[in-house]
Amino acid sequence: MQYRPLGRTGVQVSPLCLGAMMFGPWGNDDRADSIRIIHRALDAGINFVDTADVYSGGVSEEIVGEALRGRRDDVVLATKFFMPMSEDPNHRGGSRRWIISEVENSLRRLGTDHIDLYQVHRPSPDTDVEETLGALTDLVRAGKVRYIGSSSYSASQIVEAQWASRERHLERFVTEQPPYSILVRGIEEDVLPTTQRYGMGTLTYSPLAGGWLSGRWRKDAAGTPTSAARPSARFDMSSPANQRKLDIVEELAQLAEQTGITLIEMAIAFVMNHPGVTSAIVGPRTMEQLESYLPAADITLSTDVLDRIDELVVPGVTVNPDDNSYGTHELSPAVRRR
Repeated sequence: MQYRPLGRTGVQVSPLCLGAMMFGPWGNDDRADSIRIIHRALDAGINFVDTADVYSGGVSEEIVGEALRGRRDDVVLATKFFMPMSEDPNHRGGSRRWIISEVENSLRRLGTDHIDLYQVHRPSPDTDVEETLGALTDLVRAGKVRYIGSSSYSASQIVEAQWASRERHLERFVTEQPPYSILVRGIEEDVLPTTQRYGMGTLTYSPLAGGWLSGRWRKDAAGTPTSAARPSARFDMSSPANQRKLDIVEELAQLAEQTGITLIEMAIAFVMNHPGVTSAIVGPRTMEQLESYLPAADITLSTDVLDRIDELVVPGVTVNPDDNSYGTHELSPAVRRR
């Protein structure tokens, strides 16, 4: 694989990042099989692994930690905090109290003395960004964390965090982790230009749009969601937006076939081909899924193929607005002043 710079950190990472959300009860509850998948990814050249404390209630971090024994120094290890870890209202969020406590839990589960990239899983409208950045800065200075990043921040939130770091002399977010796929292109409008302006690495998740670009949902055999946690509006096949997605998927499948690659390979390659993207996070549940993702790392889509994709989905547009899962959606009817 051709490795890429992680923002301006000087660290080099693979264009595919192994996402570990499906390792554990949420996906593959066979620990030995999950570890085999991780080892296969590392052997294929992936040196970037991303997990989170909340994935399977910490089990994902435990599996990743076990898999990396003896190989820890070869991997850029990323994890996240913020989501609820219990019913206690203080066992979540971006407060100093929780961050200083939860990092110790992640370090223990991962079996390591440091985290390469520690990320805020979601922005919080109720917590000052200086509060979060201050705690993370202390972790960097203590050697427990090497770099810090954000996930699912809007462009304005990214700018606010960068400004706060500069004004308060705090560590800055060096990466952002937003959703991005052929069907979910909203970040092209403002998030990607913003991360590029600040020299941030961009680690995109859901390159297959939650399975829509894996072939799971087709007009002749629409599947069903694999997780009850997914918002129903995103998978309501009777909605006009999702019917439009099904039509687009058919066109994309034909384009991939004409190009001589699979729909999965084209979808992942599309994400990695954007100059603002550092690495595309793929989250396999099985070895078969991982093997179907790996070839995309060596595919460069032609201008003709990219032009045809742009005809099907206009740049900067998310086909179904319900698929937007980043930022606070300041302009949505629920939060704007009428």
